[in-house]
Amino acid sequence: MDNLAVVFLSEVVGTAMLLLLGAGVVANAVLIKNKGFGGGFLMINFGWGLAVFAGVTVAYASGAHLNPAVTIGLVTNGVTEFGQGVPVNLLSVLAYMGAQLIGAFIGAVLAFLAYKKHFDEEPDAGTKLAVFSTGPAIRSYGWNLVTEIVGTFVLVFVVIGFGRAEPAGLAALGALPVALLVVGIGASLGGPTGYAINPARDLGPRLAHAVLPIKGKGSSDWSYSWVPVVGPLIGGALAGVAATALLPVLG
Repeated sequence: MDNLAVVFLSEVVGTAMLLLLGAGVVANAVLIKNKGFGGGFLMINFGWGLAVFAGVTVAYASGAHLNPAVTIGLVTNGVTEFGQGVPVNLLSVLAYMGAQLIGAFIGAVLAFLAYKKHFDEEPDAGTKLAVFSTGPAIRSYGWNLVTEIVGTFVLVFVVIGFGRAEPAGLAALGALPVALLVVGIGASLGGPTGYAINPARDLGPRLAHAVLPIKGKGSSDWSYSWVPVVGPLIGGALAGVAATALLPVLG
């Protein structure tokens, strides 16, 4: 198996694990008749952090991007190789992003299967969609976009900073710091939009919601779907540029 195929599979598996556990903790907290029902937003924050921990751990071969915004941030940061010595070019960027989207779709489907009976019992269509994708607390597309840009900027800028501290780069980065970072972003910046901070994390599960036979599922809210895609991509790109300019100065 060539290097690009290895990193593609790694990103699929890692992002699927991320979404299985991430969507799973949301399902546990919001779908009725669950053991964790009513666990609250902080439970969801920690669950997503642990989901990132698991996804990063199993996707070490690819450098564990698991997020198109991270991939774009590394490109604008000027890296020349991704995991497994894969050169940075259009093909490798598309391979990473495609794998992330496929993995997110698979993870969301698995989460649905794990909670199938609770989806059947839940009467509210919006609550069902919330397991799969993000939505704003106050719908204001421009400001929702700003929130996603800011949250993703923090994620990618700090992840690049972590990577600079490791002699082997992002692939050598331990999973725990990234997991704690995601918990922190959720607790501090997650309230307005549910903090997608990852285009694949939102779009892949939204596609799964659209095609799965979910009882009484309602709309997939495609009118909002561009925000958690465009915002994180802008935030990731800006973070890569800022990291190039600032991190060498900061040491």
